Amino acid sequence: MRTCAFRLLTAIGLVLACASAIAQDARQLVAYATDGKFEDVRDDLRIAIEGRGLVVDYQSYVHRMLERTGKDVGSSRRIYADAQAFVFCSAALSRKAMEADAANAALCPYSIVVYALAAAPGRVHVAYRRIAALGVTPASRAALAEVDAMLDSIAREATGLR
Repeated sequence: MRTCAFRLLTAIGLVLACASAIAQDARQLVAYATDGKFEDVRDDLRIAIEGRGLVVDYQSYVHRMLERTGKDVGSSRRIYADAQAFVFCSAALSRKAMEADAANAALCPYSIVVYALAAAPGRVHVAYRRIAALGVTPASRAALAEVDAMLDSIAREATGLR
């Protein structure tokens, strides 16, 4: 009887641990949406990034890549009307994060994506991934929280939520 109860409690514990991990992952992705033209929100995103003195190092055309490679992977489903990602870095915040933990170099550069779904092209989304929870030490988490705050500020500005 004890073995059965132990196994049941262990199974329940594993289910709860998995559910907690899934919930944590869901909170790491932040997305805001606004009604408008994709091009306008995309341009507002670039302005929000550059307005902080940051340089867009790379602009990824996610939608084009998916359209180009769909046939090769056996899918013809159109996900986006358009989707682009901006990759950039903040010298001050990145240095702070890497001084807190050199492994934080793996989290730089930062990325924010802007997209409109094929099914709803007039609703434009701006999304980013929170990274503070990935910090190993309290100092690392604090430095990465500043990065999260910057990303959130940029995403909110691009969608008019300031």
